[in-house]
Formats: sequence, structure tokens, C-alpha cells
Amino acid sequence: MDTIRVMEIKKSVFDDNDQRAAMLRNELQEQGVFLLNLMSSPGSGKTTCLAKTVESLHGSMGIGVMEADIDSDVDARTIGEVGAKVIQLHTGGMCHLDASMTRQGVEGLGTKDLDLIVLENIGNLICPADFDTGASKNAMILSVPEGDDKPLKYPGMFSMADVLIISKMDTLGVFDFDLDAVKERVRALNPNISIFPLSAKTGEGMEAWTQWLQKEVAEWKKGATHA
Repeated sequence: MDTIRVMEIKKSVFDDNDQRAAMLRNELQEQGVFLLNLMSSPGSGKTTCLAKTVESLHGSMGIGVMEADIDSDVDARTIGEVGAKVIQLHTGGMCHLDASMTRQGVEGLGTKDLDLIVLENIGNLICPADFDTGASKNAMILSVPEGDDKPLKYPGMFSMADVLIISKMDTLGVFDFDLDAVKERVRALNPNISIFPLSAKTGEGMEAWTQWLQKEVAEWKKGATHA
């Protein structure tokens, strides 16, 4: 029997995506547009947190949001009501967005008069961690009700994120959630990550988070003058 040829395609797929992501990132910086890739599991309060973030920053910068879902436009309608320019992306069953999909979304949304674009990625803690979208920074949300063991179960996501938002802090007294343990576990994986415990419901911690985001956008736009 002839020897079967085996092709390793996973590496080439990721390499191709990384190149496209780098191109998109460079183009956005030249335009002075900061792209934030926001990830979490379903039910983490991602859309609510994003809506409160848009409300807090409204008037200080131009904000666009790309809402990625398998179906529906529920989240896009919610975000549109708080003043962001918004587009809905349907992935056709895909569990993540890659750089090509993100580019399509950016082109559909348009970058005119925008300083910040937020990609609200598909809700899961596995697939989105593997694909560079071309974002300036990657942020993820872990909600208190999800439990403090998630960094142990999904190390890839916590390792690649630049920012961890710990949401629903107003429920801390209800659930068995060790905030210090989460911080320790996450920083063991990712020493440079920024962590923001907050509650979109009460407003606790929102100021620290939005100040960080404003600073990052300003620094990114400075880079545009040297691109």
C-alpha cells in the first residue's frame, strides 16, 4: 500500500490569519482607530457592561460596536440605544471571528469619525482565544456567578487577554467566589494583565475601567502619527 501523505494545515491556517490580523491592526492605527476585542462566555453580562461603557464614554470619543452572534440582532439593538454606531455580524454557526471576518465587519461599520471600535465576540471561552482578530487589545469578562475556577479550566483565554473584567461584583455576597484566588490564578498565567472588578448595575469599578480604556485609545492614536 502506498504511503499516505499527511499535511499539517493548522499552523498554516493560523499563520495566514496572523498576517491578515497584523495588516488590519496596522491599517487601523494609521487611521487612529482603536479596536477592542471583547470576549466572554454567554451570560457573563458582556452586553450590559459594554452598554454602560458606551454610556460612560459618550461624548468623549466616537464609538462603534460590532455585535457578533450566530443569529438575532438583540444585542445590536441594545447597544444602538445607548449611542454607539453599531453593526450586527452573523457568523453562520462559527464559534469565533478571525481577522478576515473582523475586516468585513470594520468595512461594513465604517471608521469615519470613530476613535474606538469594540468587537463583541461570540460567547465562549475556547475558540476566540485561538484567533487574532487584528485588535489593538484583547479584553475578556468573567462574571462572579461563573465561579473562581475558570482560569484553571480555560487557561488559553486568560493567558492571551490584556484585560480581565470581573463583572457582577454586586453578587459577590451571593456566590462562593474568591476574588483574591482569581487574581492569583490569572496573574500566574499572565503577569501583565490588567484586572478590573466592576458592577455595571451599581457602577462600582466602572470609572477605573473606562479611564484605562481612554488612556489606551489616546496612546494608540499617538502611534498613528508615527505610522
